[in-house]
Amino acid sequence: MMEFTVRAHRVDAHGSTASCKDASITLDTDLGGRSDAFNPAELLLGALGACMIKGIERVMPILQMDIRGVDITLRAKRQDTPPKLIDIEYEIVVTSDEPEHRLDLLHQNVQKYGTVFNTVAGGTDIRGTLRAAE
Repeated sequence: MMEFTVRAHRVDAHGSTASCKDASITLDTDLGGRSDAFNPAELLLGALGACMIKGIERVMPILQMDIRGVDITLRAKRQDTPPKLIDIEYEIVVTSDEPEHRLDLLHQNVQKYGTVFNTVAGGTDIRGTLRAAE
């Protein structure tokens, strides 16, 4: 069983940091918000996007797919009471000459085998598309 550890540290009233391994990121924990860091909801969406890209990287050699690029846009809706994300939509655009049925198989793998995807999908409606770049 894999385990993960991340440490979060409040720097001051305007921000915090999170670190793991040899990496750290600045977190937007300022009540007024800040433009140079991810807030918690954006960080969650970033983790979901990273999970999808990592899933694509994992299955590309297995499926022997030629994917030259991946861009993902994620959008979430937040309700106020209780505060939570209730809906996440995504669009995955891959640079590839793979036929549509192979891209559908890639999308199924992204949805089925992603740790963060499956965790978030357990409590939030997630839906989206995967298509080839035009």
